[in-house]
Amino acid sequence: MNRFWNLPLRTKVTSIYILANFLILIVNLFLIVGINNMSREIEMVYQDNRQLNEMSEALNSVQDNMTAYLNSKTSDSLEEYYRSDQIFDSMVQELNGDITDRTFDRMERNIKSMAASYLDTVRQTIEAKRGRNVEKYRVRYELATQQYNYISSYLTALNQVQFKNNSENYNEMASKFRTFEQIGMLVVFVVVAGNVLIIISLVKRIMKPLGDLATTAEYVAEGNFDARMVEVDSKDEVGVVTDAFNKMIISIKDYIEKLRQSMEAERELKEKELTMEAHLKDAQLKYLQAQINPHFLFNTLNAGAQLAMMEGADRTYEYVQTVADFFRYNVKKQDMPVTIADEVNLVDNYIRILNVRFSGDIHYEKNVDEKLLNTMMPSMILQPIVENCVNHGIREMGDKGVIWLKVFRQDNEVCISIKDNGKGMSAETIENIMNGTLSVDRKKGDSNGIGMDNVIARTRIFTGDDESVKIISEGEDRGTEIIIFLPIDE
Repeated sequence: MNRFWNLPLRTKVTSIYILANFLILIVNLFLIVGINNMSREIEMVYQDNRQLNEMSEALNSVQDNMTAYLNSKTSDSLEEYYRSDQIFDSMVQELNGDITDRTFDRMERNIKSMAASYLDTVRQTIEAKRGRNVEKYRVRYELATQQYNYISSYLTALNQVQFKNNSENYNEMASKFRTFEQIGMLVVFVVVAGNVLIIISLVKRIMKPLGDLATTAEYVAEGNFDARMVEVDSKDEVGVVTDAFNKMIISIKDYIEKLRQSMEAERELKEKELTMEAHLKDAQLKYLQAQINPHFLFNTLNAGAQLAMMEGADRTYEYVQTVADFFRYNVKKQDMPVTIADEVNLVDNYIRILNVRFSGDIHYEKNVDEKLLNTMMPSMILQPIVENCVNHGIREMGDKGVIWLKVFRQDNEVCISIKDNGKGMSAETIENIMNGTLSVDRKKGDSNGIGMDNVIARTRIFTGDDESVKIISEGEDRGTEIIIFLPIDE
């Protein structure tokens, strides 16, 4: 018994539940089998009477259909006669024709003999009618009618005798059934009552340690850590929790003392952190002060462009002016929306700057629907994408690299496609970029610091659609296409 109490709590509860239900199941199966057997016997009591009734109905059908044919002589009535003749004849063949001492068997054998004679007379009557032998079929009809009346009376008498015997058997079996039912109900009541008593006793024994634990826990919750330790008398989950609770009370006492000792040390550490934070802010301020003012940068570039224009250096003027326009766009507030025309113009300037640096190696083709240029979009979206196409797609291709920019309408959306014929991407790389776990800008030294993760995030926020950016690549060395979907600004 002690081994049972040391089992896990779930096992004990499950065992009690299974045992109780198993006993009830056994009793129910016993009752169901007994009831089914007795019901089957009761059902078979009047089987003989049902067969005799069916035979009487079949006999009546033969007589009626014979009479109907003699009166009308139609094919339908003849067909009905043949059908009823076959049914009655099959019933007659099933009767017992053996010679025995049982009264019912003798009567059954007599019925079989008379029925065979009756069917033969009826068939002769039908044949005489079909042969138009009036005298013969009239005599045969009267004989068949006499045989029919005699058989019908005999069946009725036999049915009554059998019904009397069956009624006595039925009453006896019904009495046995009621007795069996009473005994079954008594057994079920005893089993259920026994199960309830067993379950109550076992559950009380199982739940007692939990009650003691709850009482002690409530006492400790009020701040009384000098509570008496809860006794542990089992190794199940309740015993484990109780033992852990006892250890917890001891640990709390030690922890409170250590907490008091550590509060002063924590206060000193906080003061040091505040001092370090002040030094960090001071360093950040000096770093910001050391940065070049971007406004001063593009103003200086504008001055250089004017100087180049006055000296007649047209190409230098155009290049410096393009760079100044590029930086002027970059110092705009990037959280303000711009038009597609602004973004496309920035890409044009960026390509011009790169072609000066790389001697025209970058081929750039543009197909833009001018009706869509006023559509609003986030700033600094297209240039970082083009920059990534150059740095990671076509930079190592020399003058073979091509970038295509296309703006077109598709259904109720404006689509901006930027495509290159460079290295391409694997499906895994595309998935990482779309999930924000990989940015393809790789922190290049000449990058503006805006990666694809930033571009995708800002586009999704602007459109409110997680599917607003799509990256397509058929694999390595197959090129890459990035498509941005913007809502139509009617």
